[in-house]
Amino acid sequence: MLDVAVIEDPAAAVVCLDPVRARLLAELAEPGSATMLAGRVGLARQKVNYHLRELERHGLVELVEERRKGNVTERVLRATALSYVISPAVLAAVQPDPARSPDRLSARWLLALGAKLVRDVGALIEGAAKARKQLATFGLDAQVRFASAADRAAFAEELTSTIAALVSRYHDEQAPGGRDHRVVLAMHPSVKTGPEDA
Repeated sequence: MLDVAVIEDPAAAVVCLDPVRARLLAELAEPGSATMLAGRVGLARQKVNYHLRELERHGLVELVEERRKGNVTERVLRATALSYVISPAVLAAVQPDPARSPDRLSARWLLALGAKLVRDVGALIEGAAKARKQLATFGLDAQVRFASAADRAAFAEELTSTIAALVSRYHDEQAPGGRDHRVVLAMHPSVKTGPEDA
C-alpha cells in the first residue's frame, strides 16, 4: 500500500469524490470485506459491494484475499493508498498554469505553481513505478514568524539571492548525462488549524 497516490484519471476522480466511496476508502486502510464494512458505514452489504466494485474497477482498492464461507466467497479488499491527491491534470482543459500570470507575489500564481508541482510529481511517481525505479526528490517544510512586513520582505529578498547563488553554483548546462531538476520554493501565511492558532 502506498502512502499517497495521485489520481490522474477523471473517471477515478469522480468515483472517489462520492462521499460513501471516500468513507469506504478511509475504512479500507485496513483490509475488510463488504460484510465488515456494511456495519461500519450503515449500508446494506449489496450496496457496499456495488461501491467496492466501482473503486476496484478504477484501481483505488485491490483484492487481498478470498475466503470461503459456506457456499459464499468473501472478498477481502484494501485501499491501494492511505491517502489520495487528485491531480490538476484531471481538469486538463482548465488546469492552473503558472506561466499565464508569472507574478511571484500573487497567491493565485502560488496556487497554480502548487498545482503544477502536484501534476508533475504525480506523473514522475507513476513513471518511476512503471520503470521500477526510485525517484530522487527532496522536500523542505519550515515555519518562520516575522516581527514585521519589512522583515518578511527582507527574508524573501535574502532567500531569493541565496537560492539564485546555489542554483548558479550547481547548475551545469554542459554536464554529460546530467539531469534537470526543478526547484520550487513557496512562502505563505500559516493556516490556522485550531484554537491554539487563533
